[in-house]
Amino acid sequence: MSSLDKYQNDLIEHSMAVGALKFGSFTLNLSPYFFNAGLLADGTVLDTLCTAYAKTIADSLKAGLPQFDILFGPAYKGIPFAACTALLLHRDHGIDVGYAYDRKEAKDHGEGGVMVGAPVKGKRVLVLDDVATAGTAIRGAIDVVKREGGNVVGAVLLLDREEVGREGKSMIEEVEGILSGKGSVPTILKMRHLMTWLEQHGRTEELKSMQEYWEQYGVKDSS
Repeated sequence: MSSLDKYQNDLIEHSMAVGALKFGSFTLNLSPYFFNAGLLADGTVLDTLCTAYAKTIADSLKAGLPQFDILFGPAYKGIPFAACTALLLHRDHGIDVGYAYDRKEAKDHGEGGVMVGAPVKGKRVLVLDDVATAGTAIRGAIDVVKREGGNVVGAVLLLDREEVGREGKSMIEEVEGILSGKGSVPTILKMRHLMTWLEQHGRTEELKSMQEYWEQYGVKDSS
């Protein structure tokens, strides 16, 4: 099992406390767990989440994540996450970047368009996403930024479910393939981290269900 850093453990426990992370039986491939990032909606848990995003980004920049100018949070959940993460990158890590987000529908008055915040045209952009399974949402966010003239150099995820993607390999590898290569899609948590937490807390039945699910759907050689 993987070890857990404090910010990972805090995020798991705070997410469970507000009902965002649940273990049980859910309809997504009969999944034994469910994560709804939309419920990470109070000051305490937002602090925990964005501290984790900022720490993951700062560490990943030292490990090969490309430098970037703008943090992009897809509407709607990504908007507060991107804003708070940009603040914490500045305050806690001395990393100064802008942030931007999109509208679901283009605005035809005022400044117009679909983008709000720091202009992405001609800029290096890091996409912030929450939970990735097939990677559909993150691919959509990449397309939005590209249409606006931005250069997407990477993406950071809250949770990688570590499942086989469209092309028979991990979703992370697939997205890395259309971005800047290996190391361009860091994640705060992986499915294996949830399994580690269950093991550490003696939740054997839930751990068994997770292990069985991993054997059926998980990418066995992801790091």
